[in-house]
Amino acid sequence: MALKRALLIAAAACSPFLPVVHSQNATVPEIVDGTIRIYGNDAYKIPYRRLMPTDAARARYPGFKQETLTLKNGTIRREGAKALTSDIVFERDVALTLRDGVTIYADVYRPVGDQQVPAIIAYSPYGKEVGGQNLDDSAGRAGVPLANVSDLQKFEAADPAYWVPQGYAIVNPDTRGAYASQGNITYWGRQLAEDGYDLVEWIATQPWSSGKVAMSGNSWLGVSQWFTAAEHPPHLTAIAPWEALADLYRHVTNRGGIPAPAFQESIITSLAGNGFVEDSPRLIVGEGLINQYWEDKIARLEEITVPAYIVASYQNVLHTHGSFDGFRRIQSESKWLRVHNSFEWPDYYVPEHVEDLRKFFDHFLKGLDNGWDKTERIRLAILDPGHEDELNRPVGTWPVDGTTPTRFYPQADGALSTTAFKNKTVASYEVGGNSSLLTFKYTVPDGELLEINGYSKVRFWVEANGSNDMELQFLLEKRAANGSAFAGFGATASNPTISSTEYIRVSHRALDTQRSTNFEPYLTHDREELLSAGQIVPIEVGLWPIAIRFHPGESFVLTISPVQPLTTALDAGSGVAAITIPAAGGTYEPGSNVPMITLGGVKSNPAFVDEQRVATPVGRNNGTHIFHFGGCYDSHLLLPLNITSIA
Repeated sequence: MALKRALLIAAAACSPFLPVVHSQNATVPEIVDGTIRIYGNDAYKIPYRRLMPTDAARARYPGFKQETLTLKNGTIRREGAKALTSDIVFERDVALTLRDGVTIYADVYRPVGDQQVPAIIAYSPYGKEVGGQNLDDSAGRAGVPLANVSDLQKFEAADPAYWVPQGYAIVNPDTRGAYASQGNITYWGRQLAEDGYDLVEWIATQPWSSGKVAMSGNSWLGVSQWFTAAEHPPHLTAIAPWEALADLYRHVTNRGGIPAPAFQESIITSLAGNGFVEDSPRLIVGEGLINQYWEDKIARLEEITVPAYIVASYQNVLHTHGSFDGFRRIQSESKWLRVHNSFEWPDYYVPEHVEDLRKFFDHFLKGLDNGWDKTERIRLAILDPGHEDELNRPVGTWPVDGTTPTRFYPQADGALSTTAFKNKTVASYEVGGNSSLLTFKYTVPDGELLEINGYSKVRFWVEANGSNDMELQFLLEKRAANGSAFAGFGATASNPTISSTEYIRVSHRALDTQRSTNFEPYLTHDREELLSAGQIVPIEVGLWPIAIRFHPGESFVLTISPVQPLTTALDAGSGVAAITIPAAGGTYEPGSNVPMITLGGVKSNPAFVDEQRVATPVGRNNGTHIFHFGGCYDSHLLLPLNITSIA
């Protein structure tokens, strides 16, 4: 059966077909064998799983319909959304053929008339109209008021109601395998990169196109920019990745070497189409070491030379490291970094940030001499919970020059000190006990204002009693003078406090000495080195970057704890919200009585979608975790500090 299905997948990828809708009642679980194009291998074998059908309620698919509409000035998409400020040509389900014969479909929003304009691509499989991912699925729309957008925008993407009046086209594709598009959905890598190239070059041939093409958007849309730009499509003129991981294995799926398929399950079960999707969760648990497959999921940042406006934050559990990595490693002569203090979605739609992005695009896509080239290359946010954050601090480099590398050593009383503890000491906890963690604390003295600004590192000597491995989380957070932590921000509970974190599976402690630096250990993840009884080994863990300020009496606390596997039954609620739009598509006059349809509003997936989930991984934490410091054990926390006297 698997071989037969694999052959059907291959045939479908090369044969044209009309879009069809599969009934969710007739669909059963299917995990099948197939191949994917990766760098260095044209037919790498992987598992695929059946996608949620497009007629499932949580797919929120308004249907396939090739048509051209004129959306009139003053009309709206939804009650409460922003009205259009100009007429917009809306071309729906426009077909384009990729290099391997697969046809995908895109929606195009552009100005009325014959003018040629630059285009902005929003590249993801989430649906180009409503779709399985939408801000309405998050509490409070994740801080993006409906009144601030038209709701014509694709999830995490530019709003046509703003950009078309500014003289741009917005192109929203359903990527390979998504909804009516042919083929199977892939997770970045070579296949997506080549598809992105083909889309850019197709846009450049359209009669309405000026030949200048850009990409913009958050998360998946940002990651897609790294991969597409590395292919050097000739007409790609600028990119604007707003929070984007750059190494799927190290930044999300197997962070620290620990398989974590739960988040991927929450995403993959929200995707819809007529075929299959690359079964990332099965590969997370089945291929736990870096190999050719995972190498394909590392963005080739050094290949990127196109102008770039990159946005990052310190608290994004998926994208923080990749966003900063992208800025540092791309080879573009024209690149800018802005670091904000909130979350990717509200930041993207703040009017002043939309204007900032337009200034960047106007400069590179329209050739306007608008002063963008005078914009500071790096603008940082300095977090200061309990006080007022500092925004848009201009600095010359990232990481910031002028910080002082400072070691803080754990003490027997739970303190951190710049002086090493003289005697060999141990601290421990029982895994699964009432207090399965260790904390070490440093309090800022009177008269000092302290900033941690950049990447930090933990070096610790560890031992496991009752297990041959350990899976650890290291968390560095700010505490108020009264000892309380500061609540994190964002759309999920993944960041309960404002902190810098990293994980490690101790058997994955091997370092690439060529790529590692004083502050940034680089784990190879190419082998396992299990612990033997009584063995004490050093580990080095690079905490994700942060810029945060501490006042006298406040403290930073290093917490060490065992990682608990997150259940793969995780359901983030994507596709649940009920969204009402015009039945005929497009927009309507406010207050008019037009037929409407409601998409979503159902909390359950088709049964087979959840039956395809992988089992929650069994963690490797058992027995007692023992931590050695003092004497010959040079365990310490290394921080990049700026200290100012305020006496």
